[in-house]
Amino acid sequence: MIFDDYITRQGEIVTGTVQRISGETMFINLGKTEGILSANEQVPGEPYKMNDRLKVFIMDVKKTTKGPQVFLSRSHPGLVKRLFELEVPEIQDGTVEIKGIAREAGSRTKIAVYTEDADVDPVGSCVGTRGSRVQSIVDELNGEKIDIIAWSENPEELISNVLSPAKVENVFANEEEKTATVVVPDYQLSLAIGKEGQNVRLAARVSGW
Repeated sequence: MIFDDYITRQGEIVTGTVQRISGETMFINLGKTEGILSANEQVPGEPYKMNDRLKVFIMDVKKTTKGPQVFLSRSHPGLVKRLFELEVPEIQDGTVEIKGIAREAGSRTKIAVYTEDADVDPVGSCVGTRGSRVQSIVDELNGEKIDIIAWSENPEELISNVLSPAKVENVFANEEEKTATVVVPDYQLSLAIGKEGQNVRLAARVSGW
């Protein structure tokens, strides 16, 4: 019954309580069963204590000799995606679509959103009034930075957007190789690249370029 219940919930978020910690592995009480949050699915630097309540992403459910095992994650990009779906009604009802997401857990996520409705601002919907929607997601992720970007089918525009917060002067896109050369002002260079290359790395992953 537990296996059948949780196998249909793969890719969802559940709230659980830290029940026990064994070495670097945490066991999370999900109510009907216990989930496993292994060291490599935790977020570096997130402090956990016994009985802490936290939201976790159901990554996988397997049948084992010990019974069903539910594998959880806090570092999966799907966690951020689901948090946006819970927080933003326009994503829930399908008006705004998440086109891409790239995450370096505990540090930064870039999420690209799109709508076909000319009256809706997809980025504004996700940010919320005075940043209220995105702030509650940032709080849940212990201060992880989130860049919300407008998706575009035009490669030049998309690549300019995903390199935010850097200002881009020119994009030379090579459609065949899916590569792009980007020109930014000198004083924006380190911002475009980001600390240890993080900004440009996430930009490439979220855009597919």
